[in-house]
Amino acid sequence: MPLGDGRLSHDIDPSDRSPQDACGVFGVWVPPSEADHAEVSKLTYYGLYALQHRGQESAGIAVSDGTRIVVFKDMGLVAQVFDESVLNTLRGHLAVGHCRYSTTGSPTWENAQPTFRPTEGGGLALTHNGNLINTLELASRLDPGVLTATSDTEVLTALLSTHTGGDPLAAAREVLPFVRGAFSLVFMDEGTLYAARDPEGVRPLVLGRLGADGGDGWVVASETAALDIVGARFVREIEPGELVAIDARGLRSERFAEARPKGCLFEYVYLARPDTTIAGRSVQATRVEVGRRLAREHPVEADLVIPTPESGTPAAIGYAEASGIPYGQGLVKNSYVGRTFIQPSQTIRKLGIRLKLNPLREAIEGKRLIVVDDSIVRGNTQRAIVAMLRDAGAAEVHVRISSPPVAWPCFYGIDFASRSELIAGNLSVEEIRDSLGADSLGYISLDELIAASRIPKDNLCRACFDGHYPIPVGDEAHGKYLLEPSTT
Repeated sequence: MPLGDGRLSHDIDPSDRSPQDACGVFGVWVPPSEADHAEVSKLTYYGLYALQHRGQESAGIAVSDGTRIVVFKDMGLVAQVFDESVLNTLRGHLAVGHCRYSTTGSPTWENAQPTFRPTEGGGLALTHNGNLINTLELASRLDPGVLTATSDTEVLTALLSTHTGGDPLAAAREVLPFVRGAFSLVFMDEGTLYAARDPEGVRPLVLGRLGADGGDGWVVASETAALDIVGARFVREIEPGELVAIDARGLRSERFAEARPKGCLFEYVYLARPDTTIAGRSVQATRVEVGRRLAREHPVEADLVIPTPESGTPAAIGYAEASGIPYGQGLVKNSYVGRTFIQPSQTIRKLGIRLKLNPLREAIEGKRLIVVDDSIVRGNTQRAIVAMLRDAGAAEVHVRISSPPVAWPCFYGIDFASRSELIAGNLSVEEIRDSLGADSLGYISLDELIAASRIPKDNLCRACFDGHYPIPVGDEAHGKYLLEPSTT
């Protein structure tokens, strides 16, 4: 049963579901002597809070005191799942945490993470950001009836936990070379924190150090913003194809595969927090630079540049800087309205997105507007915004998008609509403009977006923009429900 706060939902129009984020993973290890002082469960809570934008369906934390692992997870946002009394029961010196948006497996308690399984040596708790593309092949290696959930993460956990000897490091060495797709893993046994990243490094994963002078504690997280929140110093990224172990012996690193970097370009467009750094480049700086390049690629005479809150704000700032057109606020977002659990009656249904966005009439009336957003999925939201701005008196509405057309689905951890549902998968840019009712429409080109990221083109996954998948998806069945019994 979902808990209906919904503040962090990006959705403006429920019928126009935005690209749903990947997941957030977090892990922390401190020496056992510092366990009472460090309060690793609370560090993990705040780390997950910083990563809440990456997944809002469920949250969970596993903690070890050196002898046993305790897992607490539930459906809902981090602040809804955990309170002071729950966190106080999660005592230990080692923890992993997760906030989920489902890409394989239904949004159910059974599929919430961390996943846990007993091993010969004790227990294993695992968290996963990404999506596998050979899930069925991996599942076929397991005995029938072993799986108790329907996620690709459950398959990974089962494979790692059934390895003879119960050593997670040895199990990872054996299993991970056969795993295909996107996986940033943070997992643990009773005494050791582990992290691993797929050879392509599709999803981000970073390493940090606790303490003013480096200290003895370590943190692993999806984004550098989570390190900042818990007071950890950024050390480096976990490398593609790298496997690390952290315990009283320190940090040990090895490779299970050769690095073939293909970081997700859409992390810069939409997924990551603006205060996160990826490959040494601030996400905020990248998005502002994208806006500048967008202005040079698609100039237009106008009176005001406004963002679609908050997704279009950095690019709108850059567009205004490069164009010399004033930046302003033209739409106000209600921060407390996210998912709509109470369906509107017929008499108020026409209010639509006004529950979530409302125009500032005095700022836009009679003005030629440039409206900047980060992406278009189905187009329903942008269509409604254009109509709303015209109703409020805008003289012209020019739409500018800080990503290329999203025309292809993602198989690596983002739950896009299918190609048939993606407006850019079916219509030309001019046809999309006409569908939106805008005076003009301009997308940044793929080359300009890549240039703004400052990462070589061959080191990026651009599949949702150009249809070239760096990890071949093959003929295996894909989709969120591939491990679930058919209802037909």
